[in-house]
Amino acid sequence: MFELILLAPVDEIETLSEALDALDALSVSVEDADAQTPAEQALFGEPGMPPPKAGWERSRVVSLFASEALARDAASVLTAQDFFAGCQLVAIQAVPEQDWVRLTQSQFTPVEITPEFWIVPTWHEPPEQAKQLIRLDPGLAFGTGTHPTTRMCLRWIAGQGAANKPLARVLDYGCGSGILAIGAAKFGAVDIDAVDIDEAAVESTRANAEANHVTLNAGLPDKAVGAYQTVLANILATPLKVLAPLLCSHVQKGGSLVLAGILERQADELKAAYQPYCQLQVLDQEEGWILMGARF
Repeated sequence: MFELILLAPVDEIETLSEALDALDALSVSVEDADAQTPAEQALFGEPGMPPPKAGWERSRVVSLFASEALARDAASVLTAQDFFAGCQLVAIQAVPEQDWVRLTQSQFTPVEITPEFWIVPTWHEPPEQAKQLIRLDPGLAFGTGTHPTTRMCLRWIAGQGAANKPLARVLDYGCGSGILAIGAAKFGAVDIDAVDIDEAAVESTRANAEANHVTLNAGLPDKAVGAYQTVLANILATPLKVLAPLLCSHVQKGGSLVLAGILERQADELKAAYQPYCQLQVLDQEEGWILMGARF
């Protein structure tokens, strides 16, 4: 395998990517050419919303080719195009052979939720201090325990268990890998529905639940029926606002609603969206993300 590495201004990213695809690139990735420098730019978007910008002012475009000849042919064609005037050929280089499985696994190590509660990939031994753990490997569905939003949800779940506050019947809406539903099961929930619009996530949840020896009901959103003592939703701010009436309708009197996937600056938007139903409060925060919740 050989990499063709280019620098491109934001206006040419789309054209360049399409050209590389037409030239039989096996993959094309676009990175901030100024990453890890004072000029680095943060770009955030949400599902269903237009991207804030098409790309960075200076992007590093890396494409993968099956052979050096194909990479050099592609470079030759691209540099002859008018749109390439503002671009720059950086390098054509061989991709070193690696054990990609081992390399990927090395990026996922046990994640501490509390000193006694850990998320542990199957290829790792649990830490000695772990009294409660979830076995989970990275997969197609969102939720490995490495993101602050997931960690905060799991800390809240563990806190309920430590305080002897029963989670009772639980709804995990947008369950992804099922990590929150499994966590709830580990801390005493007895009737758990885990739902997602993505069938791959539903299958992932079922597989992860079986691997963790817990019982739950995974399915599409129509699986959520009736009232629950605990409703968890770790999605993103925009869908959480849209789902406010539905999620609140599932929380029984005296129950808890817990929401994650929210940036600190989005707190007031969420409070306003849920104000007709409950008074949301910030329960936790980590790395610019917040956990919000309400008692009914």
